[in-house]
Amino acid sequence: MNTVNSYEVLVIGGGHAGCEAALIAARMGCKTALVSLSRDQIAKMPCNPSVGGPAKGIVVREIDALGGQMGKTADQTALQFKMLNTTKGPGVQSLRVQSDKIAYAKAMQNELLCQNNLTVIEDMVTDLVIEEDVVKGANLKDTGYVSAQCVILTTGTYMASLVMVSDQVTESGPDNEPTCNTLSQCLRDNGIETFRLKTGTPARVLTSSIDFSKTSIQPGTPEFFSFSTMTDEILPFDEQEVCYLTYTAPETHEIINSNLHRSSMYSGVVKGVGPRYCPSIEDKLVRFADKDRHQIFLEPESRELDTTYVQGFSTSMPYEVQDKMIHSLPGLENAVIKKYAYAIEYDAVNPLQLRPSLELKKIKGLFCAGQINGTSGYEEAAGQGLMAGINAVRKLRNEEPLILKRDEAYIGVMIDDLVTKGTQEPYRLLTSRAEFRLLLRHDNADQRLTEKGYEYGSVSEERLNHYRNWMNQLNALKEQIRNVHISIGNTEVNELLHKWGFEDLSEGISLYELVRRPHVSLIEVAAVLGVEIDAKAARQVEIEIKYEGYIEKAKKEAERLLKMDHTKLPENLDYDEVEHLSLEGRQKLKKIMPATMGQASRISGVNPADIAVLAMHLERRRKG
Repeated sequence: MNTVNSYEVLVIGGGHAGCEAALIAARMGCKTALVSLSRDQIAKMPCNPSVGGPAKGIVVREIDALGGQMGKTADQTALQFKMLNTTKGPGVQSLRVQSDKIAYAKAMQNELLCQNNLTVIEDMVTDLVIEEDVVKGANLKDTGYVSAQCVILTTGTYMASLVMVSDQVTESGPDNEPTCNTLSQCLRDNGIETFRLKTGTPARVLTSSIDFSKTSIQPGTPEFFSFSTMTDEILPFDEQEVCYLTYTAPETHEIINSNLHRSSMYSGVVKGVGPRYCPSIEDKLVRFADKDRHQIFLEPESRELDTTYVQGFSTSMPYEVQDKMIHSLPGLENAVIKKYAYAIEYDAVNPLQLRPSLELKKIKGLFCAGQINGTSGYEEAAGQGLMAGINAVRKLRNEEPLILKRDEAYIGVMIDDLVTKGTQEPYRLLTSRAEFRLLLRHDNADQRLTEKGYEYGSVSEERLNHYRNWMNQLNALKEQIRNVHISIGNTEVNELLHKWGFEDLSEGISLYELVRRPHVSLIEVAAVLGVEIDAKAARQVEIEIKYEGYIEKAKKEAERLLKMDHTKLPENLDYDEVEHLSLEGRQKLKKIMPATMGQASRISGVNPADIAVLAMHLERRRKG
């Protein structure tokens, strides 16, 4: 076999996972290639034109803290910035930006094409070359054989995909792009289990055909927020786009309910399992039959396009039914549909077959990241792509993989969930999945991950120095406000305290101690005292001061629960030799082959007694 091209890392797929995997591998010094069907389709947003959201926005911050690209590109190309859940605690606050989908893709494509050590190949992978359970490269339709020491599969929804509208089924990827029908069979031929999943996308309508007077405006957040701590400027608030909110009407529900049998899902065409947390509108009506109406957000897609994304209105109804559904929505009575909604079904890999590094246990050097692992969402995909890229490079260098713990990152929570618990449906990150969400905040992603990223080779020295300068700024601010004393007769401060429900000060107090109180705003008190402070730094310091006790308590609990993650399990451990394990526990341990005692303890079906038995077995092995 003649090698036309040889690379250290080969990334298959140019979606959000593939972009992060290829960029980080190249930035870490490896000769890398990314294979995509088309350069113009790299980093496209086939579904919602946005980045971030609950939990997802924190993932983007984590990607940035570890040296990834998504946050920077999202900041550069955002049409609107909005901090969500600002009336709730800091553990659930998260940034979401409305993206210019055309600008985002172009900016990311430019990053890839200008990156040293990275080659972009336009072609389709037909199959992988695997010899004795070791990946050697891939065969490409036009290019031929490409050798690689590590391969990262980031195929998204393109493996054996079917697009469905009612009972019409077409072999196709998103937006009528080609699908690969041979790659998943190649995986199965090499002992990898796949399963079918389903997702969908709503219609796009001409913005100029919408009557926004019948909807309510949804502006962004005026304060400066960004995904990347390296971002100094964002689109000014008065230049940002707005979104709009409308609702389904009784007529909408009547149209949908009378045509349920014509939906791909309810007609029996769909075989794969759809997303629980982003269901089609017909699925919402069936599952939440008691609700009179459902929210529908109208979101601009790009300043280059006259199109609006109808968020929350995913469907697989026939086109003529979609027309009636769209026109039943207040403000969209005369809307012109530019692109109809559809459902898409595709092959995914059972993530229980993955190591925490995202390498397949059965095939050395083959990593998987993104929707191929059963997840949904651009952010989840990008986070996995970054981790797969880092760990592929570290494998090449015979170094320990980067495994993020559940108290370190939402990315760690996601990957641990996938490789330990698996998924039967498209997995979506939620704040409720994290036991230590007060530790995994929007504001402290750099504190959690940047030095670790530098240690593992994904963060540059420039970025590390930027982070350390920021930490010096935060510490200086804390010291500054400790030294600001407020006397009992300060009228302006007392007026603020009245606003927040407190009595006048009965004794002198430091600004630091005053900020400990609920609702007290550091920025507002500093302003009446004439103390100049940076607003961004003040927000983070205020959270750390107010929640100091809770944060310390969470850290101690995390240390207690995660001690077992430091106890590694032998890769070749024969669980049939471990006496007194429960039948289910033995079966699950043999199937998943956990890397640590902590991971073993989180496997569904492995009970505390099994863990105790396993601990005794390891102790006996250690003593010989």
